[in-house]
Amino acid sequence: MSPRPHFPALLHGADYNAEQWLAYPEVLHDDLQLMKDAGVNCVSVGIFAWSMLEPEEGVFEFGWLDTLMDSLANEDIHVILATPSGARPAWLSERYPEVRQVDATGRRLPHAGRHNHCRTSPVYREKCGAINRLLASRYATHPALFMWHVSNEYGATPCHCELCYAAFRNWLRKRYGDLERLNHAWWTTFWSHRYRCWEEIRPVDPSIQGLMLDWQRFTSDQTLDFFLAESAPLRELTPKVPITTNFMQPDVGLDYWVFAPHVDVISWDSYPRWHQHGVSDAETAARTAFYHDLHRSYKKQPFMLMESTPSVTNWQGISRPKRPGLHRLASLQAVAHGSNSVQYFQWRQSRGGEEQFHGAVVTHQNTADTRVFREVAALGSTLQRLTDVLETNVEAQVAVIYDFQNEWALRWSQLPQNEAKDYQACCLEHYGALWRQGVATDILCADGELLRYRLVVAPMLYMLREGVAERLEAFVQGGGTLVMTHTTGLVDAGNLAFLGGFPKPLRRTLGLWVEESDALYPGQEGRIEMLSTSSMSGCYISRYVADLLRLETAQPLAHYTCEFYAATPAVTCNAHGAGRAYYLATRLDGRFLNKFYKLLLSDCGIRTFELPEGVSVSVRQGKDKCTVFVMNFNNAPQSVALESLGLEPVEVGPYGVEVATAARQTTSS
Repeated sequence: MSPRPHFPALLHGADYNAEQWLAYPEVLHDDLQLMKDAGVNCVSVGIFAWSMLEPEEGVFEFGWLDTLMDSLANEDIHVILATPSGARPAWLSERYPEVRQVDATGRRLPHAGRHNHCRTSPVYREKCGAINRLLASRYATHPALFMWHVSNEYGATPCHCELCYAAFRNWLRKRYGDLERLNHAWWTTFWSHRYRCWEEIRPVDPSIQGLMLDWQRFTSDQTLDFFLAESAPLRELTPKVPITTNFMQPDVGLDYWVFAPHVDVISWDSYPRWHQHGVSDAETAARTAFYHDLHRSYKKQPFMLMESTPSVTNWQGISRPKRPGLHRLASLQAVAHGSNSVQYFQWRQSRGGEEQFHGAVVTHQNTADTRVFREVAALGSTLQRLTDVLETNVEAQVAVIYDFQNEWALRWSQLPQNEAKDYQACCLEHYGALWRQGVATDILCADGELLRYRLVVAPMLYMLREGVAERLEAFVQGGGTLVMTHTTGLVDAGNLAFLGGFPKPLRRTLGLWVEESDALYPGQEGRIEMLSTSSMSGCYISRYVADLLRLETAQPLAHYTCEFYAATPAVTCNAHGAGRAYYLATRLDGRFLNKFYKLLLSDCGIRTFELPEGVSVSVRQGKDKCTVFVMNFNNAPQSVALESLGLEPVEVGPYGVEVATAARQTTSS
């Protein structure tokens, strides 16, 4: 059984790249005092230290790391010790060219950057395993060692070398068994792409969508396999030390739902783009809350905020300094949604390199007398007072389905509407309507367990893998409320279109089928009007897609008011078993979604809050009591009523957050 981490306190710290400062002993000395001043109790060490640990092949220099580990232990600072595979030393690239990735044109890439190794290379796996084994054996019983940080920000940049192609073909053999099944699954007779031997398969042809979808799946699986190989010596030599690796915002081509069971605690790197021109901070906060809830939902357990910036980044095009108060607010937002840590990249700004002007706790000014340091130190004090939060978690009766493989399938698809296949954005719109009403929400993959929820929202579930439609139907029949949208149920797991009317596997659940779909240009708007039989009234804007429906058992709640399909259904409800299934046939605006979900949540008996725009409420539930976070993402004070929690109204300052304790709550209204 994998170990679950024991958090002695809410963790507060940073990536500490001490190897950059070995020629500056006074800096290393000062850092220990500055960490105490900032309330730091945990640092990540050694993430990109391979060239300093093994400057020549087989020549290891651990002395500096020994000293660092001892110094941190003496100050009661926990160490999350990294394995260094994210950036290999130059000697490794030069001596063993196979460790360098090959691009889709067949060109071997030069030694440059980071995260560009071949995951299949036996040499690279051997070298990573060797240094990881040395780290594990050397520090297994060190008092500073708290957790393993395996590599860094795994991604899915594909490698097209012959080693990876051979591994891909073996992966395909296991998946399909023979070429006849593969050719059928990919529909290769179109454009005469039929394969007669495995060696003909090369994943460079986007016209074969099943091929590219499987290549993405393989790349994700191969990355996981590489992680497992990296972790093996750590599991063997330090079986009681938890393992994590830092996930990222979900656009890196990995299926984190498949990855998550293999880490002991989820951690991720969060870098919201605050104060954007034309995007409110409330919108940014809702997006960030979605990502936090996603990472909590991978294991239904508290997660770790492994990286964030206390000020700015230097790789987002434009990154503005956080306004006073926002650092505390953004950090506590992570805690409110389930994080047991607030950590930064990085502790001290680098003097050179790609991220030399990325924000850090200690800047190039090399002093504690900065606004950023003072805000970090103040947050450290706040976190020390919130230890009761460690025994709590977020509990939800609502879930939004967000599925990576569905997103990949949509990306490779060629539809009448190809300019607005923004699946994640659609999920965020529905999530945002729930967030604005203070509703705790889990995020699920399409294969997730549904029966614990009252309301499940599944936007744009284009691909229905085997068993998904059956679980959705069972959820509705058992009394659940399901919301689905346009672009649902078009293809199976291999990207083959269903026959018999979309969405064929859900036709009985939704009580309808889609005869045609209209595609609207960006900026073009349609309209729908609610019918008198609905609990809602009024007209609303529709965009991008308009499904033309043929109703069987579903009842219309709204109809289109323009185009040749005016007066045909646009929103429907189907009673099925003990539950209901709603279908939104078009992309509807926020005004509709806010009203729609308010009524739906009330019907489901789920508590909501009347919140000012830009204010959110999140509750972490404990055994006997709960911790309530009231967060204001506006540059003006707001008053928030909390009577439903048995609390007095609170005034929350600009970019402020108030934390209160109440009796354990039910999420029911």
